Amino acid sequence: MATQKMQAMLLHEYGSSELLQLAETPRPVPEASEALVRVHVVGVQPIDWQIPQGMFKASQPITFPFIPGIEVAGVVEAVGAGVTAELLGQEVLGQVPHGGYAEYVSVPVHALARKPKALSFIEAAVLPGATIAWRALFDNGGVTAGQRVLIQGAFIGMGVFAVQLAKWKGARVIGTASATHRDFVYSLGADLVMDTTTTLAEPMDLVLHGVGATVSSALAALQDGGTLISSAKLSLEEQVQVQARGIRVVTSGGTTAVPLETLTQLAEEGFLKAPVGKAFALREAAQSHAYAQSGQGFGRFALRVVEDDSLMS
Repeated sequence: MATQKMQAMLLHEYGSSELLQLAETPRPVPEASEALVRVHVVGVQPIDWQIPQGMFKASQPITFPFIPGIEVAGVVEAVGAGVTAELLGQEVLGQVPHGGYAEYVSVPVHALARKPKALSFIEAAVLPGATIAWRALFDNGGVTAGQRVLIQGAFIGMGVFAVQLAKWKGARVIGTASATHRDFVYSLGADLVMDTTTTLAEPMDLVLHGVGATVSSALAALQDGGTLISSAKLSLEEQVQVQARGIRVVTSGGTTAVPLETLTQLAEEGFLKAPVGKAFALREAAQSHAYAQSGQGFGRFALRVVEDDSLMS
């Protein structure tokens, strides 16, 4: 039987996103406990350009040709051994280590969830990105109801989901954004939106350090004994300040499993939106990376693998 083919964005060597090429490659075959998903939309994440650039070459070496893409939404077209046939034809979203920038991808069924009817395919493709905000706020930061939480860069990336999740948990949420994006952040549920130069009238219990902000500004907003969530390297002066003020510093990373069903349920119940600021065609992957890195957009970003108006509903 001839090997079936598909279109995908392929990278043949480490380098910039400009090296990605739309080309034909073998279609994956689902193995045991996997489902073959016909990808409709794939989310755009920083790791999609960081891995090809060799930023994790030592810890996460890749095999060429390499296909980026870790967040997908589509329809199950085939299943491997041990997977119920009831999954065939189901609209799903999921996470993969890589391979999403393609017409098809095989996904372990434990990494899939049914697509919420309340979300379009474009929105569903970026929803798994909320797992990062969940780990940062709850698993690492320990956010609880009643806390005062500052989300820096609340208009883009992880901040978009962090505002909503912190609000859902019952925190008082303040977000930073430019005047251009202030209404957008309010629409996510923030109690107050301000720019990064504004002095807070009250000290924060927790600050999620984000886009467009310095570590020093995050520390200045915190009360003594508060929590800073940041993956940035602290200067010696900042380390001394953290120790003197009893501030707890945690990262936004981690490997704690966050069930996608938890996020899809929040989306179904109206507590979690997945706003996409801009969607590109699959062949425009390099342009999407450049746009995402430019800081001019808002929300999340995605690539349309299937060019169809139904993706928006």
